[in-house]
Amino acid sequence: MTARTFHFTLGPVQGFVAQARRTRDFWAGSFLLSWLAGSAMRTVIAQGGTIEFPRPNDAYLDWLATGQGPGQPPRQGCIPNRFKAFHAKTGTDFEPHLIKQAVCDAWRALAETVWQRDLARHAATNSITRDIWERQIDGFWEIAWVLGDADALLDRRKNWRTQLPPVETGVKCSVMTGWQELSGLPVFDRSALNAFWEPLRRMCGQDLVADETLCAIAFIKRRFVHGFVQVKAQMPGCWTLHGWKIDAQTPSTLDLAAAHWLADAVRDESAEALTRLHTAAAAVFEPNDCGIRHLRCVKDAYQTRGGLRPLNSSALFQHVLTSQQECPDRRAAGGMTQALKALKCKAPPSPFYAILLMDGDSLGQLLREDAAPPKISKALESFTGRVPTLIDTCNGFLIYAGGDDVLALLPLEDALRCALAVRQCYLDAFTESFATAQSPSTISAAVTFAHVKIPLTRMLRDTHRLLDEVAKDTTGRDAIAVRVWKPGGLALQWARPWDCACNKESPHQLVIEQLAAHFAEIQPGTQTEQTPFSSKFFYKIRERFALLNPPTTAPDQPAATPIFTDSDTLALLAVDYLASGVNEGREKKLKMHEAERLIQPLLEQCHPVIRIAQPTAGDQPPMQHPADRQQPDGTLLYKQARLEADGALLVRFLAQKGVE
Repeated sequence: MTARTFHFTLGPVQGFVAQARRTRDFWAGSFLLSWLAGSAMRTVIAQGGTIEFPRPNDAYLDWLATGQGPGQPPRQGCIPNRFKAFHAKTGTDFEPHLIKQAVCDAWRALAETVWQRDLARHAATNSITRDIWERQIDGFWEIAWVLGDADALLDRRKNWRTQLPPVETGVKCSVMTGWQELSGLPVFDRSALNAFWEPLRRMCGQDLVADETLCAIAFIKRRFVHGFVQVKAQMPGCWTLHGWKIDAQTPSTLDLAAAHWLADAVRDESAEALTRLHTAAAAVFEPNDCGIRHLRCVKDAYQTRGGLRPLNSSALFQHVLTSQQECPDRRAAGGMTQALKALKCKAPPSPFYAILLMDGDSLGQLLREDAAPPKISKALESFTGRVPTLIDTCNGFLIYAGGDDVLALLPLEDALRCALAVRQCYLDAFTESFATAQSPSTISAAVTFAHVKIPLTRMLRDTHRLLDEVAKDTTGRDAIAVRVWKPGGLALQWARPWDCACNKESPHQLVIEQLAAHFAEIQPGTQTEQTPFSSKFFYKIRERFALLNPPTTAPDQPAATPIFTDSDTLALLAVDYLASGVNEGREKKLKMHEAERLIQPLLEQCHPVIRIAQPTAGDQPPMQHPADRQQPDGTLLYKQARLEADGALLVRFLAQKGVE
């Protein structure tokens, strides 16, 4: 028999994962995609195939095949949606179509479990609902496979686009765009919709809110956790698929935003104040969905105060307490406001959280090297095995870590240091696997700081664009890109190659974080002799940079010569800094040279830097570049002459945690 390569892919990934109204939808999509990909892998193995890339997690496959395994039940996705099975025998011994059948059978088994548990009795007299359910379950997934050794075969197969989504009419799902909701109403009718959905809302509790009408796909994502342990199905290849018991609670965006504030309050406030706070919060929102307890800093803080049950973080935010719709009991809302005022900490929680998305750079090119695939698989297995602990240590919630992809939600305070830690973990894994002094692969990161009022789906999509278009394409890979989104729109964007963003004296910290830590010391009435920055200095930074930057020119023209030299710019900003009031109340006044020393690293972070390939003879990029920035791979890091205020504004944002 001839050994050939089996290639497989399952999608739509973004259509399933990113269409999410809450963090639990987001997590559920990733978890189920990994579970379905695992069922495909397990069926390849059942036919004698060997998965070479990515190397499967044996413990995860044990849970899939038996419903039990070593350690805690898997809770995060850890299998990419695309893999290759090497040494799978062809002909009569290996049947590729069984892999597709396995995914479809697993999906249908899960769907039927949800239907029988939640919808069978409710929709017994409504055949339209079952028809919609069947149509959407059968028509959602896009599955493609090929047999052959060429790497491009699967991409060519996907381009055929033989999977067409079903025609969807009627009222649409409030979570997944374009899919019909399950009542089957041909046109919008609020009373008729409520007649169908209200009984389900009462049954599902917080899983369905008042305005939600879901399609079959979104309903499964929202409800599968309650019956996942009951999933069991015979699969092609003579093995049995299982589910297992899963903790349904996930931290909300409000939980992430409030995590450090609540942890500090639990540790520092008096027992009387804490009891009053928790009692008042329970009167506003029942603490029955406390996903905040999964965040490390909160978990550790509550362990020091035995007997307290984590409160619902929604009660900590004034925009929630003042909403008649969200808090109809105005007396309870007033009591919570008074309990907050009674705390020693007068500053409110930050209304921002962070999305961290990371992806390996040009891994496909490395895979084409003859001896590389086994080493890459080993490196990625090591990497994905370490990531969950890293995310937990950084007080985050991991959505998935599969192959070279990582997606996590974190408190604002931890996102940048977490991105740097994950990057170092990736480099270490490849260095160890390839036994080289330098990693043959790099990884880029996108960090979005989002206000809790902005829809999560919108932020997820934008984070993917930030990674692909800014960190990778514009900045040149091996880079980090950051955006801050406020209710009024995009507030700032900053990107930089890792080599220019990291603090050389403290490798586990970004320069921008160090600057923010200094600036955070500037609060009303807290100036000390060590205070290095002044808030006033940042308020007009965009105006100052516009004055100092060289004139703009047409895209096809050479860049204009800067009006000021670097030393002139540094001196002018140092003077501006000294004039901002930083010396007020100081016994020992800052001197000019001291001001320049403090301003210098801030200016460096405000010069855009991009990575480009080694230019050919005659190329004259309209940029400046330090002579010592040539990289081992032959690329060059070019520093542009202009200053962009977003670097300085990011420092201020981090220091103030988004609170003006």
